[in-house]
Amino acid sequence: MIRTVAWIALLLGAASAAEPPPAAKIGQVSWLAGCWEMKTAKGTVEEHWMAPRGGCMINTGRTVRADTLFEYEQVVLREKDGRLAYEAHPSGQPSATFLSSEVTDSTVVFENPQHDFPQRVGYRRAGADSLIGWIDSTLGGKARKVEFPMHRAACSGS
Repeated sequence: MIRTVAWIALLLGAASAAEPPPAAKIGQVSWLAGCWEMKTAKGTVEEHWMAPRGGCMINTGRTVRADTLFEYEQVVLREKDGRLAYEAHPSGQPSATFLSSEVTDSTVVFENPQHDFPQRVGYRRAGADSLIGWIDSTLGGKARKVEFPMHRAACSGS
C-alpha cells in the first residue's frame, strides 16, 4: 500500500512538473506604469510607461545630455504566445524583440540570445517609488551589464 501511494505521488509530481507555466499576462507588470527617471552627472534618462490596456503597455524613453537629445526608444510590451514580448524600437538601430523568461510581481526579464547587445532586458521593483532597469549580454565570453536605478517622477504633459 505504501509503495502504491509513493508511486502515485511520484507520477503526479512528474505530471505536474511537465505542465507549462501559466501564461504571462500584461497585468502582472502593471507596476511599471507611470513615469520613471534617473539623473546623473552625464544626463537624465526618462521612461514613461502607459498603463496596461488591450493586452499591451507602451513605453517612450529618452536620454538627454546637456539639454540635448542623445537617444530615444519606443517599446511595445504585449502578450504573445503565453509570454510577454518586449518589442524595442531604439533610435538609430533596428528593432528587436525580447521574450519574457521571468515574470513575477516584482521582476520581469526578457531575453533574445541572438541579439548582440543587449541580450537581456530586465526591470525589478525596489519599493513603491523606485525600480532598477538593466540591460546585459555576454560578448566574447565577457559579461557586460548596465543598470538604470530609477525613481518615480511626475508625469507632465508640458
